[in-house]
Amino acid sequence: MTTFANQSVHDSAYTCLMAANVEQKMLLTNALSEQFQQRDFLIEAEPTAHSIPKPGRPERPVLVSPRDLSKRSIHDEEGRAALIHSIAHIEFNAINLALDVVYRFRGQPRSFYADWLLVAQEEAYHFSLVAGHLNKLGYAYGDFSGHNGLWEMAIETDYDVLVRMALVPRVMEARGLDVTPGIITKFEQVGDEAMVEILGIIQRDEVGHVEIGTRWYRYFCEQRGLSPLETFKQLIEKHMHGGIRGPYDHVRRKQAGFTADELEYLEQAGS
Repeated sequence: MTTFANQSVHDSAYTCLMAANVEQKMLLTNALSEQFQQRDFLIEAEPTAHSIPKPGRPERPVLVSPRDLSKRSIHDEEGRAALIHSIAHIEFNAINLALDVVYRFRGQPRSFYADWLLVAQEEAYHFSLVAGHLNKLGYAYGDFSGHNGLWEMAIETDYDVLVRMALVPRVMEARGLDVTPGIITKFEQVGDEAMVEILGIIQRDEVGHVEIGTRWYRYFCEQRGLSPLETFKQLIEKHMHGGIRGPYDHVRRKQAGFTADELEYLEQAGS
């Protein structure tokens, strides 16, 4: 197993983040998360992180505009594989997003890095489950196109940890809480019980990931004397240029820490 000897947690996360080989990224991410739980890593105070236009990723999938993605009809084998591939691509990007939090934002409590390394490890597990199921259908990660929207939001929010917490876990990833039940229903309709089970695992863990984002978002708001609700509104208006969309899964969002006032705002903004 790779040992991250004499490296800060940030440099270690960077090593994982920039790994282009999928299997290597999985192994490194798991190793770092486990080792961080077992021993002390240096946590740097100075904000020396640089912007990363492109994290480590394989040459394929080819990245295209969302409107140019492969058709994803659940009712034929290739369309079902394309839908599964899109889920794998989201999970792969989510690994990089969590690792970038650890690399980028210095001087935070140790528990902050423990949380986000756990998220990275769980996203790697999700990717392995989805990619493995895709393999059983005769396809592989990279066989279909993907888009870069999640990483583009990482770049847009790389200037402030509070902004990252507000917009990536609480907007981009929280969207998965809303849409996953409908996707599960689609796979139930075509009898893909293995994918239904995988999506159930992802759904359960993603509630926890969004809750981690919510908890740290509120922590940073409290540090700065800011209203979480008003700041959330301002950041959505500033950064979510295409608007936000419902419907929203109120039950799971509340489990993930959203307040009634936040949900009311989202319903009004997305109507």
